[in-house]
Amino acid sequence: MVGVDHKTAGLLETHRMGYAFGTIDSMGDGVFRKVRQELGVTAFGVNVLVIPAGIVARPHFHTEQDELYFVHAGRAKFALPGESRELGPGGLCHVESTTPRQVTSVGDEDLVMVVVGAKDGYVGRDGAPADPSKLG
Repeated sequence: MVGVDHKTAGLLETHRMGYAFGTIDSMGDGVFRKVRQELGVTAFGVNVLVIPAGIVARPHFHTEQDELYFVHAGRAKFALPGESRELGPGGLCHVESTTPRQVTSVGDEDLVMVVVGAKDGYVGRDGAPADPSKLG
């Protein structure tokens, strides 16, 4: 492809094929790692948050999208109306859109979370068998 760098060309090719791979580290530095943008996800919002130990994120809520938080590494304290809960690796927290929330990175290491946001409900089980001879 003329005028397209190697990384972009590879990303465009995997999107054409219906899948994409990535790593948290390849998505740059900083708190927000834009998974949706990097992998071409269009069905839902998804980011990785990398929050240094001791940092208190801004309190917020959303007008439309629910969020699901998955703690990959570190420890998160979720402050919610009437409750505060600490979660470690493997922990999950679902927060409905208009519910205020605040996340704090507690412990000695960076908090790494996958955050998925969406609205308009569950699609339903729509899986179907695939031909294994056509898979790598």
